[in-house]
Amino acid sequence: MMIDELAKQPGEWLNGQGPMSDIVISSRIRLARNVAGFPFLPKATTEQRKEIADLLHARIDAHATNQQWQYVDIAAIDELDQRVLIERHLISRQLADAPGAHGVSISGSGAASVMVNEEDHLRIQVLRSGMQLDEIWDEINDIDDRLEDKIDFAFHPRYGYLTACPTNVGTGIRVSVMLHLPGLKLTGEIERVFRAAKDMRLAVRGMFGEGTEASGDFFQISNQVTLGRTEEEIIDDFKHLVVPKIVDYENRARQALVQEKPLALDDRIWRSYGILCNARTISSEETMLHLSHLRLGINLGRIKLLDLPTVNELFLLTQPAHLQKVHGARLNGEQRSSARADCIRRRLSQVGNN
Repeated sequence: MMIDELAKQPGEWLNGQGPMSDIVISSRIRLARNVAGFPFLPKATTEQRKEIADLLHARIDAHATNQQWQYVDIAAIDELDQRVLIERHLISRQLADAPGAHGVSISGSGAASVMVNEEDHLRIQVLRSGMQLDEIWDEINDIDDRLEDKIDFAFHPRYGYLTACPTNVGTGIRVSVMLHLPGLKLTGEIERVFRAAKDMRLAVRGMFGEGTEASGDFFQISNQVTLGRTEEEIIDDFKHLVVPKIVDYENRARQALVQEKPLALDDRIWRSYGILCNARTISSEETMLHLSHLRLGINLGRIKLLDLPTVNELFLLTQPAHLQKVHGARLNGEQRSSARADCIRRRLSQVGNN
């Protein structure tokens, strides 16, 4: 099954490549669309939700001709498989919990997905590693155009694309970047970013999006305004203003740590390495924290035993659902902590022996 195979592979958006990949973990663009002639989902009946899902499933399959896309009926898979897709950022928690008919179409690379009956009838998204918004925009714009050739989207000549939430009306675009900001966190400057983001009408969330706390010094930053601006203008703001400014703040914080507290910095990095190499049980939260320190150490050249793809891979493969899928069994909390520690020790040992 596709999900079983996905769970054993690192996510494309965590391959450690792309511009600014030392700080920009991944980039994502999402488009919200609704089918004309149907009510928004909060007002749709169970029968209408099924009609929408059946219609979109057929249209998406038509779009996917000669491409390796696969449609997954979310209601037909178990909770663990749903969690795997959430951890890979291919679906949202809201889609997993949605009532009635709902599903997702996933590209062969696992870097693009089209959610059906989440908050809107359609949520199209593409992710890539590093800062690749132009490339993502070209890809998602092509997907959107192909689908719009087969689907009549709800559109107003003055207001643009119509969506269930007023904040998405207009372009329906959400641009987001996932940033690794340990320098700002360790120097106590992270609030500076939050204040700047608020002033620029940006949303700051945790690794798994809305309603999640930051873990492992990862933060998602996304636009909140879609009306009155073009997609290109919003993307350009991220490319030339938002991300470069935050990256500059983070680089300055990292250099301050190197220059002013090198011993404390190395101690933190190597303690994390020692814990991960030797722990017999470890939680998700502690794992994220220590992997964050290792990632910082790699990027600053303080630790040369590891590479970025290995650490990025462990961020994903040690998440609860992935851990259980790879292990091949349902695990309680204590068992997950033990299996996670085993997984980390084994992977770090493999890298250390190469």
